Amino acid sequence: MKHGFGIAGIAGRMGRMLIEELAAAGAPLAGGIDRNGGVNDATLFADIAGLAAEAEVVIDFTHASSAREHARMLARAGTAWVLGTTGLSIEEEAEVAEAAKRIPVVYAPNFSPGVNLVLALAERMAAALPPAMYDAEIVEMHHRQKVDAPSGTAVGIGRAVARGRGVDLEAVKESGRDGHTGARKPGAIGFSAMRGGQVVGEHTLLFAAADEHIALTHRAFDRRVFASGAVRAALWVRGKPAGLYSMMDVLGMQTG
Repeated sequence: MKHGFGIAGIAGRMGRMLIEELAAAGAPLAGGIDRNGGVNDATLFADIAGLAAEAEVVIDFTHASSAREHARMLARAGTAWVLGTTGLSIEEEAEVAEAAKRIPVVYAPNFSPGVNLVLALAERMAAALPPAMYDAEIVEMHHRQKVDAPSGTAVGIGRAVARGRGVDLEAVKESGRDGHTGARKPGAIGFSAMRGGQVVGEHTLLFAAADEHIALTHRAFDRRVFASGAVRAALWVRGKPAGLYSMMDVLGMQTG
């Protein structure tokens, strides 16, 4: 019989925080997987299939390259999934959506309550500010070790703006401008990514008009906010029907 919560990437920085946050919540740890070994006396499984067979919910902050295998194995085992891995391709996100037809999945670019408030505000602001008058730009900065850009949270903000405007983000996204790019396209959603030091995460959404600028900024100072949010999502998703959920659902902020 399945019991407790599993952690994919249990020996990493986030994995260790998740162990602490699960303990603080009084939630049992089933164990985890990690290519770098285990942590203290936590049970270490050989692979995701072994972990999925034992855990009710698996919390996953690993790598985008693992998403497809994890989606298939967790769906096969009927194990709920809390996915915080960023940088997934369109094809990998499709695998996540496919798994959500069989299991409950909470997939979020960021598990911070503050960031999810920003996402909700971004959508409402985008709906209220005409794209012909207000240019949308998203600026983010992270630590030097981050491997994907723009960040998953920046993309999430961009998707919120696109929803508010009733457009597809991929059709209007402008990222990594360099050289003679020409004038800014009307209705574009721009991205700028900075890397350096040990910045946990900073994101600013800017709506720039000819006569005013509106900026919405979130700064994270400790990764623990992501770990505690993910544990909150794991406790919430346990026992839910199959489906693709977001942190908005967990926080009761889903606007539909």
